[in-house]
Amino acid sequence: MIRMYGIKNCDTIKKARKWLEQHQLNYQFIDYRQDGLTAEQLAVFSQQLGWQNLLNTRGTTYRALPAESRNNLTESLALDLMLQQPAMIKRPLLQRNDTFILGFSAETYQQLLED
Repeated sequence: MIRMYGIKNCDTIKKARKWLEQHQLNYQFIDYRQDGLTAEQLAVFSQQLGWQNLLNTRGTTYRALPAESRNNLTESLALDLMLQQPAMIKRPLLQRNDTFILGFSAETYQQLLED
């Protein structure tokens, strides 16, 4: 089973979904905003990928944080922020069984799906 987590109007999500569909791969799309995200799910993502890797520091939501908040982030605070503001999570997050991939790369997707 392939799961893709993200926000449906994200351009990178659109590219990744198109790639999966062109390769006729069935997947479940979970939209953080519409379907929600639990603290438990986020903890698994953090454990698998690292909270620093999950945090989308290039997005406007992160950049809108006060400098003091950005400079003093801990794992707990970052996970709370990501839970409250899912746009702060890098996307897409692709899961196939126990393997997780952040971002979209056709080459990486191809390798994952060949295994």
